Amino acid sequence: MIKRIVIFASGAGTNAQNIIQHFKSSPIGEVVLVLSNKKNAKVLARAKKENTKSLYFHKQDLYNEAGVLKALKKIKPDLIVLAGFLLKFPDIILKEFPDKIINIHPALLPKYGGKGMYGMHIHDAVVANKEKETGITIHFVNEHYDEGGIIFQASTELSDDDTAEKVAEKIHLLEYEFFPKVIEMVLTSEAND
Repeated sequence: MIKRIVIFASGAGTNAQNIIQHFKSSPIGEVVLVLSNKKNAKVLARAKKENTKSLYFHKQDLYNEAGVLKALKKIKPDLIVLAGFLLKFPDIILKEFPDKIINIHPALLPKYGGKGMYGMHIHDAVVANKEKETGITIHFVNEHYDEGGIIFQASTELSDDDTAEKVAEKIHLLEYEFFPKVIEMVLTSEAND
Protein backbone atom coordinates (compact mmCIF):
# COMPACT_ATOMS: atom_id res chain seq x y z
CA MET A 1 0.00 0.00 0.00
CA ILE A 2 1.35 3.43 -0.97
CA LYS A 3 2.24 5.60 2.03
CA ARG A 4 0.74 9.06 2.38
CA ILE A 5 3.11 12.01 2.88
CA VAL A 6 2.09 15.51 3.97
CA ILE A 7 4.62 18.33 3.62
CA PHE A 8 4.68 21.55 5.66
CA ALA A 9 6.72 24.43 4.22
CA SER A 10 6.93 28.18 4.75
CA GLY A 11 9.04 29.42 1.85
CA ALA A 12 10.28 28.81 -1.67
CA GLY A 13 9.54 25.09 -1.56
CA THR A 14 12.47 23.75 -3.58
CA ASN A 15 12.85 20.82 -1.18
CA ALA A 16 9.10 20.17 -1.24
CA GLN A 17 9.09 20.13 -5.04
CA ASN A 18 12.09 17.81 -5.10
CA ILE A 19 10.27 15.42 -2.74
CA ILE A 20 7.04 15.57 -4.77
CA GLN A 21 8.95 14.78 -7.97
CA HIS A 22 10.89 11.94 -6.33
CA PHE A 23 7.73 10.22 -5.08
CA LYS A 24 5.93 10.50 -8.42
CA SER A 25 8.07 7.58 -9.55
CA SER A 26 8.31 5.76 -6.21
CA PRO A 27 6.22 2.70 -5.37
CA ILE A 28 6.64 3.49 -1.66
CA GLY A 29 4.82 6.75 -1.12
CA GLU A 30 3.20 9.85 -2.56
CA VAL A 31 2.82 13.45 -1.44
CA VAL A 32 -0.92 13.93 -0.90
CA LEU A 33 -0.88 17.47 0.52
CA VAL A 34 1.37 20.51 0.95
CA LEU A 35 0.50 22.92 3.77
CA SER A 36 1.88 26.42 4.27
CA ASN A 37 1.38 29.12 6.88
CA LYS A 38 2.27 31.83 4.34
CA LYS A 39 -0.34 32.81 1.77
CA ASN A 40 2.23 33.93 -0.83
CA ALA A 41 4.80 31.18 -0.22
CA LYS A 42 6.26 29.94 -3.50
CA VAL A 43 5.80 26.37 -2.26
CA LEU A 44 2.05 26.65 -2.93
CA ALA A 45 2.68 27.55 -6.59
CA ARG A 46 5.24 24.75 -6.88
CA ALA A 47 2.72 22.22 -5.50
CA LYS A 48 0.07 23.43 -7.95
CA LYS A 49 2.56 23.09 -10.84
CA GLU A 50 3.18 19.48 -9.72
CA ASN A 51 -0.59 18.80 -9.50
CA THR A 52 -0.32 18.23 -5.76
CA LYS A 53 -3.06 19.49 -3.46
CA SER A 54 -1.99 22.43 -1.31
CA LEU A 55 -3.55 24.54 1.41
CA TYR A 56 -2.73 27.77 3.17
CA PHE A 57 -3.63 28.01 6.87
CA HIS A 58 -3.58 30.79 9.46
CA LYS A 59 -0.97 30.40 12.19
CA GLN A 60 -3.63 30.00 14.88
CA ASP A 61 -5.16 27.06 12.96
CA LEU A 62 -1.96 25.12 13.66
CA TYR A 63 -2.57 25.28 17.39
CA ASN A 64 -6.27 24.44 17.70
CA GLU A 65 -8.05 21.10 17.39
CA ALA A 66 -10.49 22.30 14.72
CA GLY A 67 -7.78 23.54 12.35
CA VAL A 68 -4.81 21.73 10.85
CA LEU A 69 -5.12 18.73 13.19
CA LYS A 70 -8.66 18.05 11.97
CA ALA A 71 -7.47 18.11 8.34
CA LEU A 72 -4.57 15.77 9.15
CA LYS A 73 -6.87 13.29 10.93
CA LYS A 74 -8.98 13.10 7.76
CA ILE A 75 -5.94 12.46 5.55
CA LYS A 76 -4.26 10.01 7.96
CA PRO A 77 -0.69 10.66 6.77
CA ASP A 78 1.92 7.95 7.28
CA LEU A 79 4.57 10.65 7.52
CA ILE A 80 4.57 14.42 8.03
CA VAL A 81 7.62 16.14 6.54
CA LEU A 82 8.74 19.62 7.55
CA ALA A 83 10.69 21.09 4.63
CA GLY A 84 11.61 24.65 5.51
CA PHE A 85 8.72 25.07 7.93
CA LEU A 86 9.53 27.80 10.43
CA LEU A 87 6.79 27.61 13.07
CA LYS A 88 7.19 25.54 16.23
CA PHE A 89 5.21 22.35 15.73
CA PRO A 90 2.33 22.08 18.24
CA ASP A 91 1.96 19.43 20.94
CA ILE A 92 -1.57 18.55 19.78
CA ILE A 93 -0.20 17.31 16.43
CA LEU A 94 2.94 15.75 17.95
CA LYS A 95 0.74 13.69 20.32
CA GLU A 96 -1.56 12.57 17.49
CA PHE A 97 1.32 11.50 15.21
CA PRO A 98 4.14 10.24 17.45
CA ASP A 99 7.35 9.39 15.56
CA LYS A 100 5.66 10.29 12.28
CA ILE A 101 6.97 13.86 11.92
CA ILE A 102 10.44 14.58 10.55
CA ASN A 103 12.35 17.77 9.79
CA ILE A 104 15.45 18.73 7.84
CA HIS A 105 17.89 21.16 9.41
CA PRO A 106 20.66 22.85 7.38
CA ALA A 107 23.46 22.17 9.88
CA LEU A 108 25.03 19.28 11.75
CA LEU A 109 22.97 19.21 14.93
CA PRO A 110 23.43 19.78 17.82
CA LYS A 111 25.52 22.63 16.37
CA TYR A 112 23.57 25.64 15.08
CA GLY A 113 20.19 24.43 16.28
CA GLY A 114 17.41 26.03 18.29
CA LYS A 115 15.09 29.01 18.02
CA GLY A 116 16.18 31.55 15.43
CA MET A 117 18.65 29.18 13.78
CA TYR A 118 17.37 28.68 10.25
CA GLY A 119 18.37 29.45 6.68
CA MET A 120 20.99 32.14 6.13
CA HIS A 121 21.27 32.78 9.90
CA ILE A 122 22.91 29.36 10.17
CA HIS A 123 25.17 29.77 7.14
CA ASP A 124 26.31 33.23 8.34
CA ALA A 125 27.21 31.72 11.74
CA VAL A 126 29.03 28.77 10.14
CA VAL A 127 31.16 31.15 8.05
CA ALA A 128 31.75 33.56 10.97
CA ASN A 129 32.98 30.65 13.12
CA LYS A 130 35.30 29.44 10.33
CA GLU A 131 33.89 25.90 10.45
CA LYS A 132 35.74 23.30 8.38
CA GLU A 133 32.53 21.40 7.62
CA THR A 134 28.80 21.73 7.83
CA GLY A 135 25.91 19.64 6.58
CA ILE A 136 22.32 18.55 7.03
CA THR A 137 20.49 16.74 9.79
CA ILE A 138 17.21 14.90 9.29
CA HIS A 139 15.53 14.26 12.63
CA PHE A 140 12.27 13.39 14.31
CA VAL A 141 10.33 16.39 15.61
CA ASN A 142 9.60 16.74 19.30
CA GLU A 143 8.41 19.60 21.52
CA HIS A 144 11.78 21.40 21.37
CA TYR A 145 13.38 23.09 18.34
CA ASP A 146 15.88 20.74 16.65
CA GLU A 147 16.16 18.29 19.56
CA GLY A 148 14.31 15.22 18.24
CA GLY A 149 16.13 11.95 17.56
CA ILE A 150 18.59 12.16 14.66
CA ILE A 151 17.79 9.88 11.72
CA PHE A 152 20.53 10.90 9.29
CA GLN A 153 23.36 13.37 8.77
CA ALA A 154 25.51 14.22 5.74
CA SER A 155 28.39 16.65 5.72
CA THR A 156 30.29 18.78 3.24
CA GLU A 157 33.73 20.31 3.57
CA LEU A 158 34.13 24.07 3.64
CA SER A 159 37.01 26.20 2.46
CA ASP A 160 38.21 29.51 3.89
CA ASP A 161 36.81 31.45 0.95
CA ASP A 162 33.28 30.00 1.17
CA THR A 163 30.67 32.73 1.65
CA ALA A 164 27.34 32.11 3.38
CA GLU A 165 25.75 31.94 -0.10
CA LYS A 166 28.26 29.29 -1.21
CA VAL A 167 27.56 27.32 1.99
CA ALA A 168 23.82 27.53 1.21
CA GLU A 169 24.46 26.08 -2.27
CA LYS A 170 26.43 23.17 -0.80
CA ILE A 171 23.65 22.51 1.73
CA HIS A 172 20.96 22.56 -0.98
CA LEU A 173 22.85 19.89 -2.93
CA LEU A 174 22.89 17.64 0.15
CA GLU A 175 19.19 18.30 0.82
CA TYR A 176 18.15 17.47 -2.74
CA GLU A 177 20.24 14.31 -2.80
CA PHE A 178 19.40 12.84 0.59
CA PHE A 179 16.03 14.13 1.87
CA PRO A 180 13.82 12.05 -0.48
CA LYS A 181 15.96 8.94 0.12
CA VAL A 182 15.74 9.30 3.90
CA ILE A 183 11.95 9.84 3.71
CA GLU A 184 11.76 6.61 1.71
CA MET A 185 13.95 4.85 4.29
CA VAL A 186 11.73 6.04 7.17
CA LEU A 187 8.58 4.89 5.35
CA THR A 188 10.15 1.52 4.58
CA SER A 189 11.34 0.92 8.13
CA GLU A 190 7.86 1.90 9.35
CA ALA A 191 6.39 -0.79 7.10
CA ASN A 192 8.70 -3.35 8.71
CA ASP A 193 7.76 -2.42 12.30
